[in-house]
Amino acid sequence: MDELVRIYCKNTKTFHDYQFGTSLLTIYNDLNINLNYQVVAARVNHKISDLNFLIYKPKDIEFIDISDAAGMRVYVRTLCMVLAKAVADLYPNATVCIQHSISKGYYCKIENLELTINQEVIGTIKDRIKSLIAQDKTITCNEQQTTIVKQLFLNSPNNEDKIALFDSIGSPYCKYYQIDDFIDYYNSALLPSTGHLGLFDLVQYYEGMLLVMPNRENPHELEQVEFLPKMYDIFKEHKKWNKILNMSTVGEFNMACKDKKTRNLIKVSEALHEKKVAQIADMISGRNEKVKFVLIAGPSSSGKTTFSKRLAIQLMVSGLKPLTLSLDNYFVNRENTPLDVNGGWDFEHLHALDLALFNQHLQQLANGEGVDVPTFNFETGKRGTSTQRLEMTADSILVIEGIHGLNPELVTDIAPEKTFKIFVSALTTISIDNHNWISTTDTRLLRRIIRDYKYRSYSAQDTISRWPSVRRGENKWIFPYQENADVMFNSALLFELAVLKKFAEPILAEVPKYCDEYSETHRLLKFLNYFGPIQDSEIPPTSLLREFVGGSSFSY
Repeated sequence: MDELVRIYCKNTKTFHDYQFGTSLLTIYNDLNINLNYQVVAARVNHKISDLNFLIYKPKDIEFIDISDAAGMRVYVRTLCMVLAKAVADLYPNATVCIQHSISKGYYCKIENLELTINQEVIGTIKDRIKSLIAQDKTITCNEQQTTIVKQLFLNSPNNEDKIALFDSIGSPYCKYYQIDDFIDYYNSALLPSTGHLGLFDLVQYYEGMLLVMPNRENPHELEQVEFLPKMYDIFKEHKKWNKILNMSTVGEFNMACKDKKTRNLIKVSEALHEKKVAQIADMISGRNEKVKFVLIAGPSSSGKTTFSKRLAIQLMVSGLKPLTLSLDNYFVNRENTPLDVNGGWDFEHLHALDLALFNQHLQQLANGEGVDVPTFNFETGKRGTSTQRLEMTADSILVIEGIHGLNPELVTDIAPEKTFKIFVSALTTISIDNHNWISTTDTRLLRRIIRDYKYRSYSAQDTISRWPSVRRGENKWIFPYQENADVMFNSALLFELAVLKKFAEPILAEVPKYCDEYSETHRLLKFLNYFGPIQDSEIPPTSLLREFVGGSSFSY
């Protein structure tokens, strides 16, 4: 008699017995589960697994589709592998580099391509992708000793980025994926075959291509492509700096750390930040004293507060007299905060701020009157009893930071020529390898987990639970206005994930393995495992990273 294993399906809220070695896809088809969209993966004991995963022990299983954030990541990774294979089939000497997300898609370049990337080349690649999807080719996941996997990739062209990664992560065994004789490496689950892919597009985008994905809210439609020149330019600038440092991938970074180049890397990264802040201060001072209010916006944990303090110092060097003000001081009491779609507090909502009081204070300051700025206690969720007196003189300039700084509804009665707008975000430009980028969102989430734990008495589970609401708020209230900025500042530091690792891992370790938030916790811990830790002793006290890990010489 065949031995059986019992599983609990969270979708149906029922227990079932299956033979040892039954695949998730077989279970899904057997249970006739009706997801809103096509199944792409499953959470097995809160860990993402592909549909070919075989069950040998009792498990809790939750099947997910593309509308789930984790499901979308599975879809995107699979499409990236099919893109890589399509380019390899068409142009064997070329290498596709998937660099970063922009315009809700993924910006790609092709290296060693003898042709210019134009509509004709992109159309040829897109047709090849469609052909591979139509053929419904099997995608197999293999696991072997890392030394064997490394040799496989050495024997396959254009894989130098992965060799450096295998040399640095130190794992005895490694998984890789295969379509026909094409092999590739990805950091988590893929779809079981190319035929599971559906909607996508590939369009020309500046000097490269944009891989366009389905909309998560409505996966039957593609995301709208927007050309974001300021965002693109800041990515391009930092990619250029990375090439100067010979530091484009995690493997190259880890090797540099082993070669004891960390100190120099930190110094150069911090110097690039300081130079950019000084350039922005010069732009402001060059406007002939017309600017009275500097508005700094950006998503959660982008480093707006420290940036505003460093900018104030550079403005003083330029002969101005800056004052600083945080929009966080104008939060309404917790019970008056708007609610999100799930009934939780929506702290990213514009009306989570006391707009009337804020604009009243701006008018008073512009008229030369003093104001009593309120304080907000994040632990109690209420406005504090103490205030801070603020007054502007004729030669003062007010630096205001907060997530809504670029929203036209924030400042309603100040002439536009009196304002200068800055967008700050952590745009991570280092990649795991050519086909595995690092999400800029993950960098900010790790910063926030550490900051919330150290300074706001929130656990990692609390922060991860709130993060989907934060992201919805950012997409509604912040990102639509980013191109309104006069200038953008990238707050990411090339070395920071290796520093955040030391602080984040013990906090993440406290998340119970049986809760819904553990799925994201496990993904973040796997991601941090790519980085060897480096100490923060060489990081200066004025570093933007100090806002999150502590040790800053600024007061917050």
